[in-house]
Amino acid sequence: MAGEGGRLWGGRFTGNTDPIMEAFNASITFDKRMWADDIEGSIAYVKGLEKVQIVTKEEMDTIIKGLEKVKEEWSSGEFKLQPGDEDIHTANERRLKELVGSVAGKLHTGRSRNDQAATDTRLWLRGKASELKNHLKALINVFVERAK
Repeated sequence: MAGEGGRLWGGRFTGNTDPIMEAFNASITFDKRMWADDIEGSIAYVKGLEKVQIVTKEEMDTIIKGLEKVKEEWSSGEFKLQPGDEDIHTANERRLKELVGSVAGKLHTGRSRNDQAATDTRLWLRGKASELKNHLKALINVFVERAK
């Protein structure tokens, strides 16, 4: 989860960060498209934490219920990004914490931001590759029909 000041980085810096740097560092405009993949990865991860007894079944259920609510909000267009949401992970985690409280912090046990970003990207790319494959099959079928 985000450290002091709400940012994921810069804990050793003093003073305020220039707004230009804040805008440069934020990736939310790009990675918000991975909201479903981030939630899918988080649900799988918390299930793994429960399996190895790092979180209780009750904590896992609470986190999953919260993540499912976040998913509903994204799906319905109700999810509201906040100025401090640097990336999709920050946005989803912030909302999860608003919904379920401090238990949301357990979702990051043993999980680095880099692991999360890599997993989300792989899940997103897998989905897009599948979509592309289906479009290519449809295009090939059009070519075949027109060639007859």
